[in-house]
Parts: sequence; C-alpha cells; structure tokens
Amino acid sequence: TAETVAEYARVREQFARGQDNRGRMSLADARRRAFATDWTRTVPPKPSFTGLKTFEDWDLSDLAEHIDWTPFFASWQLFGRYPAILEDEVVGQAARDLYADARRMLDRMIQGRWLTATATVGFWPAQAEGDDILVFADEARTQVAGRFHTLRQQMVRSEGDRANLALSDFIAPVGGPPDWLGGFAVTAGHGEIEMAERFRRDGDDYSAILATSLADRLAEALAEALHRRVRTELWGYAPDEVFDIEFLIGERYRGIRPAAGYPAQPDHTEKAELFRLLEATRRTGITLTESFAMDPPSSVSGLYFSHPESHYFGVGRIDRDQVEDYARRKGWDLATAERWLAPILNYAPGG
Repeated sequence: TAETVAEYARVREQFARGQDNRGRMSLADARRRAFATDWTRTVPPKPSFTGLKTFEDWDLSDLAEHIDWTPFFASWQLFGRYPAILEDEVVGQAARDLYADARRMLDRMIQGRWLTATATVGFWPAQAEGDDILVFADEARTQVAGRFHTLRQQMVRSEGDRANLALSDFIAPVGGPPDWLGGFAVTAGHGEIEMAERFRRDGDDYSAILATSLADRLAEALAEALHRRVRTELWGYAPDEVFDIEFLIGERYRGIRPAAGYPAQPDHTEKAELFRLLEATRRTGITLTESFAMDPPSSVSGLYFSHPESHYFGVGRIDRDQVEDYARRKGWDLATAERWLAPILNYAPGG
C-alpha cells in the first residue's frame, strides 16, 4: 500500500512475534471490545459521486512520480530505505547501479508506452451490520447491492488496552448516520508479459526481471496516485492535502485502503465481491484466478475507508467460534472456511 506494502510488512512482523503463544478471547467478548466511535458526533463525508468511474491509460510519467522505491530494492534483496540505501556502506554501490539501470528502463517503458495503466473506482452507500459491511444500491439504503465480511482480532488484551478491531468498526452501523465505502482495482500490467518475453527471447533475463519489477512498482504507484485523487477530489474529504511523496509513502494521510489477503482481511475470496461490484474485469481487464490472485500480476485492489481514525492492523490468529460464525455469514461449510483461513487458525482443524 499504498501501497501499504512496507506498513503490512511491519504489521506482519509485529504480530508474528509472540502471537502463536497468546491466548484468544471468545468472539462475543472480542465484539464487546470493538473500536468505538461516537456516531452522534461523527459525520461521515459523502463522496462526490456514487457508482463507478474508470480511468483508462493513466499517464505512466505521473505514476513514476509516485513510486515507492524502498520495496523495489527489497525485491532485489537490497534492504534499506530509499534514498539512504544509495549511500549505504555495504549495499550502496549495488543499489546505485540497480537504481541507474531501473531509471533507464523506466524511461524506455514510458517513452515506448510498453505498459497500459488502467484503474476503476467505486463508491457505495454503506452501513456496518455486526462484522459485515452492507453496501447499498441507493442512497435510501433500501436495496442491498453487496456485502463484505470482515474478521475480528481475538487476542486477549488487558482491560483498558487497545480495541479488538475489525474493518467494519470503521463504518457507521445500520441505524447510524449515512456512511459510504469505496473500492478500487488498478493495473499497470497490460503489456507486462509481452515486455518480459521480448527480453527473454533476446537472452536478457536481467532486463526481463527488472522490467517486471518496475511494472509491479507502477501498479503500486497507481494505487497510491488514485487513492490521493480519491482523498482530494473523488471522495474529497481532504481537498487541501499537499502532494509530498514522503508524506504519501509514510501513509500520514487520512483513510486506509486495505486489500483482501493482507493482515486486516486475510481472506482472499473477498476479492470476488469487490470485483463484482466494481465490474473490475470488464472495466480494467484484471481477472481473478481460482486462488483469487490477480492477473496481470502487477495489479492492486482493495477497499477505501474515510474514517478519520481508521488504520491498518493485523487480525492475527482466530479461534473456531469465529471461523464457524464466518462460515455461516459467508454461506460456507466449516471445512471451506478452514481451508481459506488456514494461515490464521489458532487450532488444528478436525482436532
């Protein structure tokens, strides 16, 4: 993220430390410890439109200005924050050489229009119903158009400690003030495979990998650029936000864009509902595989929350009571839920 990659890496490490050995409270108790908002004093901002908008052929030179280079170096096993990594005593020379190659390749990609970047964004009237988020077809909120299922932290916390979070906590509940939810799907990957194959046919595997790495960074940059446009214009709750790449990369802005399959919602299958509501495949050409990976690979999708206190978190491990509840809400049998949630189960299925 937005993307969020560095933040999610930090969250993963944080939760990995000691999570396996921590106790879990019941789902009922975790829900009683949900993140609380005084909705009598909070007025959710209304987007400038509801429905869908598509951006075709986004300017790649604009995306180049939004690139977060730190994960790029990490993908080449060079670790350190950009730009400081360029002066690092150990890996600085390698980082400078790689960066010079990357900038030359990026210029060629932009000038040759080797890639096409496309994005679609949607805003819907929404309200939380327990740990689910209902999205509606109309502002009167009479017709449910879709439903997102969220998972709640169950780790035992001390009284007065932080809340046990679910993403639904950041949306006003049914009966509360009108709220809205956003969603997006972006790709900079159209042309990516052909681009890499051209290099490989010439026996240049290094350039093939370099170009693919840059396509991935451009997709993340598009997610960043679109989110900024959402905040300042399309949703418009932060119209005066100043463009500053360090500000963006540090995610010091209001609002979050969590993605299915990441720590705040580890269930990849939630992408199916997002893609249906966004008409994402028709509008962007991105498809979902059987395992809910996105194709082209250099694609990003997720939800938008405007809540001023919304923030990224990791669900951590969950117990059987939540898995059973989640299966019921999703219309799954328990075995299906356990299969998709296997990495975060706090128990052995069938045990």
